[in-house]
Amino acid sequence: MRSQASPRDIRAPRSPRMVLRSETAFALLLLASDLLGLVLAWKLALQLNRFYAPLPPDLATWYWWGLPSVFWLFTGGLLFLVALSGLYHPRGHWKNYLRLAKVLSLGYLLALAIAYFYDPKVDLPRSLFFSAWGLSVVLAVVLRLGVSLGFKIWSLRQPIRAFLVAPPERQEYLSTLLAQRANYKIVGTAIASTANEPATLAAILNCQAQEVVVEGLPPAHLASTLYWQLRQHGIALRLIPSSVEMLYRRGTPEIVAALPTLRVDMTYLQGWEYRLKRYLDVILALIGLVVLAPLFIVVAIAIKLTSPGPVFFRQERVGLHGQVFQMWKFRTMRADAPQLQAQLEAQNEAADGILFKVKNDPRRTRLGSFLRKTSIDELPQLFNVLWGDMSLVGPRPLPLRDVARFHSWHHIRHQVMPGITGLWQISGRSQIADFDEAARLDLYYIDNWSLNLDLEILVETVRIVLVGSGAY
Repeated sequence: MRSQASPRDIRAPRSPRMVLRSETAFALLLLASDLLGLVLAWKLALQLNRFYAPLPPDLATWYWWGLPSVFWLFTGGLLFLVALSGLYHPRGHWKNYLRLAKVLSLGYLLALAIAYFYDPKVDLPRSLFFSAWGLSVVLAVVLRLGVSLGFKIWSLRQPIRAFLVAPPERQEYLSTLLAQRANYKIVGTAIASTANEPATLAAILNCQAQEVVVEGLPPAHLASTLYWQLRQHGIALRLIPSSVEMLYRRGTPEIVAALPTLRVDMTYLQGWEYRLKRYLDVILALIGLVVLAPLFIVVAIAIKLTSPGPVFFRQERVGLHGQVFQMWKFRTMRADAPQLQAQLEAQNEAADGILFKVKNDPRRTRLGSFLRKTSIDELPQLFNVLWGDMSLVGPRPLPLRDVARFHSWHHIRHQVMPGITGLWQISGRSQIADFDEAARLDLYYIDNWSLNLDLEILVETVRIVLVGSGAY
């Protein structure tokens, strides 16, 4: 029986209230200034060239705001290139102006090449093209400078509401330094050792903090846990690194109040990738079930012929936000395997005892060994994907027995939809005996999640299954 509707995956799109913050407003202003710069550039270029180099009629099938269709099509592609280059990120740098000029120039050159190959007979007035190009670069850069300056002046009048998490002996010093030298308003404090406790998150939310500044955070995995908790509420996280390890975390290094800090960046454009991931899950699961239907029938018959008991094995697993669901597999063990597990606990090969692993498990059937070696036993989980309990890629859902032995930081893996395969499975599969190592791989996946990473994991999973490495 599948689980009831559960809370959202942390990668799901958040509500507009959480997203529409000052940084989003700044990015929208940059987008508007770029569009305005291009509009003004083309209007000026058309005006300057209206007598001796007018626009050919076949390049203007319709007009809007006094500008031809070719402009709007070109501008849409140009702004897409700018966004793709990361030039709408709020944490800009002076080099971004040079990058903007390069991207705009690249866009104009690409448009020229496309126009030529599409129709070599197109007679684009050179003076119009080059004047529009030059004016676009100049006006876009100048308008961006104006937006940045205006936003900077506005920001100085709007102190950042920050919540400070630091050791007790450092709190007063850091509060004073941030308030005097970085335009921060400290609205609350907490001890670093309590950074991951529910009471601390509640205090952060009650203070309506825009950013959390952390020094002396315990192990790196707590940074991931805190980051995802804050991300759900649209609150930024800034680390003051206290060890070399922190300097290598994903984020943007910045000097704030003469302190080296690491701004843990939040995914800026959110939602569409997560939705696309779900659509792909459903489509690929349906295709997989149709294509593999003959294999399902053969395996089902083989199981019934070789050992007494049901074809499928259903087990309670812990999924999204700790909700329990029934995960399906082809049965690979004796029908009384769950009852016999307690007798085998002493033979558990997992170093920390969290996972249960016995390489030569006596409960396994001969056919079951083959099904596990080839991972065919996992294929019925395509039904779990359709029901919405699992994804194709994600942290592997574990039995209640294993989850009961978790350390507190292990539970961050339950903040995303579990998967049939994941980074853990392609990095050693059954050869990983220490669950801390597996959990760190899950955290890396969560921190660096993207559709490309999912596709890479799927491709690598197929390769590993075909060569039969790491499973038993």
